[in-house]
This record gives sequence, C-alpha cells and structure tokens, in this order.
Amino acid sequence: MSKKTHDIAFLGAGNMATALVRGFAAAKLFKPSRILVTDSEADKRRVAKRLLKVGATAENREAVRAARIIVFAVKPQVIDAVMNEISGDVSPLHLFISIAAGVTTQRMEAHLGRAARVIRVMPNTPALLGRGMSVVVRGRRASAAHERLALRLFRSVGDAIAVKSETDLDAVTGLSGSGPAYLYLFAEALIRAGTEVGLPEETSRRLALQTILGAAHMLTETNETPQALRAAVTSPGGTTLAGLTEMQRRQFVEAVVAGVAAATARSRELGRA
Repeated sequence: MSKKTHDIAFLGAGNMATALVRGFAAAKLFKPSRILVTDSEADKRRVAKRLLKVGATAENREAVRAARIIVFAVKPQVIDAVMNEISGDVSPLHLFISIAAGVTTQRMEAHLGRAARVIRVMPNTPALLGRGMSVVVRGRRASAAHERLALRLFRSVGDAIAVKSETDLDAVTGLSGSGPAYLYLFAEALIRAGTEVGLPEETSRRLALQTILGAAHMLTETNETPQALRAAVTSPGGTTLAGLTEMQRRQFVEAVVAGVAAATARSRELGRA
C-alpha cells in the first residue's frame, strides 16, 4: 500500500462528521491537515475546508486510498452503494468505523470483503456539543486494539463504552440513541406545565432547562443513585410527593420503559430491512 497522505477520512460531511472532526482535532488526536472528508455537495466541501481546515474531495475512493482509518458518516440508505464503490480499494491495513444506524458489521464485511476490519459505533446527538454517549462493538476481524482506538476517538466527543454483542446495539439505540428526544419531550412537558400553572413561558422555559441540567449534574457528580436523590427531595406530605404520586398514578415510569422498548424493537426491524 502506498504512503498515506491523511490519517483519517470521513465519507460524508454532515453534522455528526463535523462534530467528530472538531472533537478529534480539539483532543489533538489528528491534525486538521491530516483529516480528509468527502461529500457529493460542493457547498459542504467548501465549508469543511474553510471552517475545519481539513482536506475535502468528492471522491470516496480517493479518500480510502489516502487514509487507513475510514469513518462511514453517510446515511444508511446510501451506505451499500458507497461500500460497493470503494470495495476494490480495501486493504487489511484499513480500519472502517461506521456510525450508520442499523447497518450491521456482518453486512459491512459482506460488502467490503474478507480483508475488512470493521467497528460499529452508536453515538447520539449531544456529541455535537462534545457531550455524547457512544457505544462501540467490533466486527469479526477487528482487534481489541481497534476497539481501544475507537473508544479513544469517541471519548473526545463525550463518553464511550464497548459492548461484546452487536445485538446489544438495538437496546443502546432505544435508550441512548433515541434518549435525547425523550428528554426533550420531558422538557416540553415541564415548560408547558409551568405555563399552565401561571408562569410566563420564558420563565417556565428557564426554570425547566436549568432544573434538568442541575439534576443531571447531581446524578453524575454525587455518586448517588437516582432513587436516593429522589428520596432526598421528597418530604412526607410535601409538594414533591404530591407531584410524583400523580405521575406514578398515570404510569410515568411504565410509559418511559415502554417507549424504550418500542424504539429497541424498531431498531431490530430496521436492522433486518
């Protein structure tokens, strides 16, 4: 294999790819000049060059020939076509990392060939702010060293863990992949509740969002369980107990569990598509 001109290439230059490029560069994992991105849209390539200071091309095969680490950041609907396009340039020295939802490592290995080393990652959208949660699983031919590299990369945009079984990624998708949307819905509900009990909307919004942020920090920084923290603010006969009792009467917890289960089931369906 010829000498590589770049350390890592992103196939696709959308929001998540941009977040990863920024995270990798900020963590000094790669110099921007050693990062290459591809996209079929000239505007996205120009933006990547101007704002991220990376190389950009319209040619996926050029990117694969230029770098050993290749990140699939394209939509799942087009990934098969992209894999078929680059399959002739795949080498055992390449590591392919995919963030395409629902695309299994087995499917990628089938398209990319026997030489392909594949890591699949399920990130979530807070990675755009460096606050993401990513879960990594390796394909049959990827090594423990490849897994450690992927964890190091994705920890630059939040936190990352590895799982042994790829089937776990459906549950990961249902919990952390879709999870931000559940919190956004809860935030909507809190804001609406505040306005319905008489607060101005902007006041309600400010109270709700800071309350969610503060509670999240309590969960991550006190080492207390959610149950213990909840008990600490729930006095007998008090206002918090009144609110929680009404939520429990309306099966709040059961609704959340059912929502995660439904998202997990849908992820499994998409994986079989």
